[in-house]
Amino acid sequence: MAVNVFIDGKEGTTGLKIFERFADRSDINIMQIDEDKRKDPAEKAKIINASDYTFLCLPDAAAVESVQLCTNSKTRIIDASTAHRTNPEWAYGFPELDASFREKIAGSNRVAVPGCYASGFVSLGYPLVKSGIMPADYPVVIHAVSGYSGAGKKAIAQYEADGRNPELDSPRLYALTQTHKHLPEMKKIAGLEYEPVFNPYVCDYFQGMTVTVGLHARLLAKKVTASDVWEMIAAHYDGCRFVKVAGFMGEGVLEEPFIPANTLAGTNMMQIFVYGNDDRIMLTSRFDNLGKGASGAAVQCLNIMLGIDEATGLV
Repeated sequence: MAVNVFIDGKEGTTGLKIFERFADRSDINIMQIDEDKRKDPAEKAKIINASDYTFLCLPDAAAVESVQLCTNSKTRIIDASTAHRTNPEWAYGFPELDASFREKIAGSNRVAVPGCYASGFVSLGYPLVKSGIMPADYPVVIHAVSGYSGAGKKAIAQYEADGRNPELDSPRLYALTQTHKHLPEMKKIAGLEYEPVFNPYVCDYFQGMTVTVGLHARLLAKKVTASDVWEMIAAHYDGCRFVKVAGFMGEGVLEEPFIPANTLAGTNMMQIFVYGNDDRIMLTSRFDNLGKGASGAAVQCLNIMLGIDEATGLV
């Protein structure tokens, strides 16, 4: 029997991608809201409370409002906004981080889908802190690049416009005030005492992302080599369907000593690389900012909540 699913915010990039991932699924019945009523609180409340699952693909304030409209205790909400990611009452939607994350997703009526950059960082930071290799007060610096699809409709239009600003041909550093909205999530989920320094770049390609963290071995809580870190990360994600750790220094995955950011576009996969040397150890997470960084992660959470194969409808 199909479950009733409502996508609140289907017009946005994440909502559209979730909708597309349900195209061939007979177990999902998509509930539609009349276009002229999609901002009508009464109509929205009616459809949310009639759904089995509601996805929120909205700005933070609107997501909070939609949650408040839900009075049906059986309706389960999967929120792709930033609004609830640090709320302990919500499950954090990254099941590969730890068995406890997966269990909470499976049993919760409220799941917060991780942010794209945050997914890349916590995939590295969480096991580093949990293993005791990286101290919680480590001065973390993150460098990241993303395709412009992650910047929203306005930015997509700018990048795809005729006669666009030539500056868009170049990678552009942003979040200059170090107040990026993913920082509280990065700190909390990874178990850090302080927010990292975060340097994200939006670049002239559509989708795909890399997130990189460098470690000074002399500042770590344990004496480890780069190979030791690789072994820990590989063991942490062993057996995961969507998170795979490449061989040390990219062996088995990289044909050349470069890590392009767009090779996993269209998938829900994430690859992790450990490289560098025994003084300066580097870790990079590569994935699709619209896949494992957004819509793919949301659908994976739904599958876990349904109790079916988590890969259903995903590649």
